[in-house]
Amino acid sequence: MGQSNTLVSYHKALMELSHQPGFTTLPRADKLAALTGLIARLLSVKRVGVWLYSAGRDRIRCEWLHQADREEQTPPPFTLELRQDSHPDYFNAIGSERVVTVADAASDPRTRSFLEGYLKPEGIGALLDSPIFDGERLSGVLCIEDGACREWTVPEISLAVAVADTISLINTHEAWLHSKRTIEYMNRYDAMTGLANMRSLKERIEQLMDGLPGNGCDPMALIWVDLDRLKSINDGLGPQAGDQVIAGLGRRLADVEARGKDMLARIGGDEFALLIRRHTDADNLECIARAIHAAMAEPIVLNEQALTVSVSLGICLFPSDCQDAEDLLRGAEAAMYHAKREGRSRSIQFDSAIQMTARSRFALERDLRSAIERAELDVFYQPIMDRSGQRLESLEALVRWNHPERGWLAPIEFLDVARSAGLMVALGNRVLQAVCGYWRLCTDAGLSIPTISVNLSAEQVQVSSLPDQVRRLCDAYDMPVSALHFEVTEDAIQGDLHIIRSVLEGLVKAGAELAIDDFGTGYSSLSRLKSLPFSRIKIDRSFISDLPFDEDDCAITLSILGLARGLGLSVVAEGVETEDHERWLCQQNCDFLQGYRYSRPLPADEFTARFLQPAHKNAD
Repeated sequence: MGQSNTLVSYHKALMELSHQPGFTTLPRADKLAALTGLIARLLSVKRVGVWLYSAGRDRIRCEWLHQADREEQTPPPFTLELRQDSHPDYFNAIGSERVVTVADAASDPRTRSFLEGYLKPEGIGALLDSPIFDGERLSGVLCIEDGACREWTVPEISLAVAVADTISLINTHEAWLHSKRTIEYMNRYDAMTGLANMRSLKERIEQLMDGLPGNGCDPMALIWVDLDRLKSINDGLGPQAGDQVIAGLGRRLADVEARGKDMLARIGGDEFALLIRRHTDADNLECIARAIHAAMAEPIVLNEQALTVSVSLGICLFPSDCQDAEDLLRGAEAAMYHAKREGRSRSIQFDSAIQMTARSRFALERDLRSAIERAELDVFYQPIMDRSGQRLESLEALVRWNHPERGWLAPIEFLDVARSAGLMVALGNRVLQAVCGYWRLCTDAGLSIPTISVNLSAEQVQVSSLPDQVRRLCDAYDMPVSALHFEVTEDAIQGDLHIIRSVLEGLVKAGAELAIDDFGTGYSSLSRLKSLPFSRIKIDRSFISDLPFDEDDCAITLSILGLARGLGLSVVAEGVETEDHERWLCQQNCDFLQGYRYSRPLPADEFTARFLQPAHKNAD
């Protein structure tokens, strides 16, 4: 048979093997066994091996070895060290050549370094090696070995390259499958705990609710588990400690024995859900709740400090409390919030009263979303005066909502809803837009309007594009960014410091100034405050209300004033309501005053009429 016919027959045999039904679904070892066995049979060689580079690229190991004189083919236990000073010629050749043909391995300069340690003990005379790739990365070698010296023919070389390419394709396909599985895992499981995520939980609930055709489905209970006071742990010990507590909670929940346990999922930052199937009687659910509380009773030790934590549980039943997956989740969450309001570390089952509260909250969330989208929220303004209390220094923008059915709502009533519904960024953008519109209106009317302070939520300072958004909005109203003064609470700067610093520095670079709001009520280290570009501190009203008669409040306020002077910051005292407040703060050289002594927050038109003057009059 001529070389051309031999070449065709070799490749035909390879094609028939690799295109057999089910070949692509075989385990990797079976694929390698079939390919190396094919080469051994066609070329009548002693051994055919597939070798892999180690992760550190310092050696190769034999993944699979076909030996003609053995019926059972298994990977051998030996490895070859990949040291540059031992076998540089061979590994340079594998890294640079498409195929390495060695007729006499003992004398060839590329392979003779293997003589004593490998070629002679294994009885190898000739080698035909071709590199194997994983994508573009060299990952291994197909090594064809014969016992005697041998000149390799063109068909044999072509077959070696073709099989090496086939194994490279197998590597690529396996890498794709691994990537696909990794993405699927990331989409369905929580990275911190390894538990199912909200998506997986919803799919499981919906799957169970579909039931078997004509047979209905099993009853279910969902237990919503929320860690109490995680914020205090993050504030006191840092977010890494909080993460360790969350991971510990996940492990403890996984170890809880519960009749009917179907799935445990991490569904939020410090929230988990336990799905119970079939065994939804009150006695079993109470037993499970006790077991969860007991699991958390054992202190968690972090950095040699023992922490005692607790959880609040909300329980909702299907089908008695709800009819679909979404309502089951919402019902359990609503019951959990009710447990927190009742004093935490409790278990509450969803009932009609909670249902009414939950429906009311969901309705409020829906209405708030609509009000934000339609720009139906109001912005009131409160003056900030100089230390004499006589001159307007700036004004603070405060969001208000006149609900069409419930009337004026206190900010705490709807800001909590906005936060839990993920609406804080959208709400903040609407407030900022309204402030810019007010500035433009006053300026066009020839009024002198000082700097306007705008509150930024914790969610907003985590949006890296915020400085650019502010610039674009100010440009749209032909307004300088320096007309704005942003206020951020201490609690809002407890997130990723790199992102927060970038956002705040971006705002300052654009022209705005920054203030720390409600200073003294949150947790913030001086090093963190010093590293951020604040120019003003606002003392929380809780320290002002009993001045000058409460010695502790006097001492705290004086220390804040001293700290501010040391850092080169100006100070605003919030909650100034009486002449005594004003007099004492003036005596202590507090820079600015804000509170009901000067005005409550006013609608824009009332504030304009009472506090703003024509620009030319102000100039005089």
